[in-house]
Amino acid sequence: MSSFQEYYPRMRELADYLLNNPELGYKEYKTSEAIEEAIHEITPMVKVEHFCNTGIKVVFNNHQTKTIGIIAELDSLCQPGHRNADSETGAAQACGHYTQVTIALAIMNELVKNKRIGDFGANLAFIFTPAEEFVDLEWRKKQKAEGKITYFGGKQEAIKLGVFDDVDYCVSVHAIGENFERRTIEINCDLAGFNFQYFDFFGKASHAAFAPEEGVNAQSIATLFTTALAFKRQQLKNPNQIRFNPVMIGDNTESINVIPDHVSMGTDIRYFDVEYAQQLMKQFNQAAEGCSLALGGNFNSETQVGYLPLRSNRDMNALIKNVFLRNDKISELIENRGYTMAAGDIGDVSYLMPTIQIGYGGWNGTIHGSDFKLVDPVFVLDIFPEFIFNSVLEISNNLNKIRTYRRTNQEYLEQLNKMGAEK
Repeated sequence: MSSFQEYYPRMRELADYLLNNPELGYKEYKTSEAIEEAIHEITPMVKVEHFCNTGIKVVFNNHQTKTIGIIAELDSLCQPGHRNADSETGAAQACGHYTQVTIALAIMNELVKNKRIGDFGANLAFIFTPAEEFVDLEWRKKQKAEGKITYFGGKQEAIKLGVFDDVDYCVSVHAIGENFERRTIEINCDLAGFNFQYFDFFGKASHAAFAPEEGVNAQSIATLFTTALAFKRQQLKNPNQIRFNPVMIGDNTESINVIPDHVSMGTDIRYFDVEYAQQLMKQFNQAAEGCSLALGGNFNSETQVGYLPLRSNRDMNALIKNVFLRNDKISELIENRGYTMAAGDIGDVSYLMPTIQIGYGGWNGTIHGSDFKLVDPVFVLDIFPEFIFNSVLEISNNLNKIRTYRRTNQEYLEQLNKMGAEK
């Protein structure tokens, strides 16, 4: 029996605990405590580094010049309809992050139990990162205003703090939100970057029946703006690689017989081309200004920087495919999707260094939905961790086959600033 099979009952126990104790980003205290307890069960004397309150980093020094980071995410998201949601916060493990944790721990257990670190051609850093989900934004805005965080994404904050300074390559995994008849993994899939734009439209209140001519309807300005963005879709370059979704936000506090004088809207903009996204954000502002002027109102806008696109390293993925072809436990490999418009702060790490995200099935329901659930725990908690162990081993011993790069933290920060600028 392999160490992964032996460790499976413990990982099943931990997975059940994390599933039933979901926590939002930067608040994963029970999650972090449970992980640290499991780490010390595996290797009592190991040094555990902490960052961002809940983040954990453990390095196994193999006296090599390069280090591979193995990333696992701690947080859940807001999905109060999920059957395992927290009744007070609405947090739910509807994205499968809790199994990233068990995968990383199973790899660590094999590394220590069978003294495997010497087999690797690199040092290994296990990095458990908080706050991947871009949620709970009002709380995070307050934390930022108080100087407690700088970025809403946990990996962004970790980069700022130097957590990745000694890492040269990164391997991450993520649940695939699809139902598969057979055990399936995915490689070579890029993720979009995104920003948020917020718009406040201002008009003039008046009695809707007695003096409508005295008012300026902010709701009408917002509706005209939504129409303008709908027409804008006809002019998009590479429309399959751009997404935006304007929605009303906030509460309407006006009486029904009063012309509304203020409406708030927001939209994301998901993209792969930073320069083009800048142009579109400028055009969105021009549309907001034109719609406001047309109806006699005015507007304010604000840009909130999200995440950079993930460029999944093809050389590393080619090595993963070699491991897949040698394995006899995983049936299907998806390698030709190319990209998805979903996003994650793993993209920020990929800006710095060669990075991959390997997808894994074993789920039913809709990812981020109230019905998302693990249906093949043996695959996700036993078979897949062993596959990732062998994949990291393959990468570590073939680093000469990977075209490498290493951007500085300053270059990264400049790129983030560029995302928030309009061109």
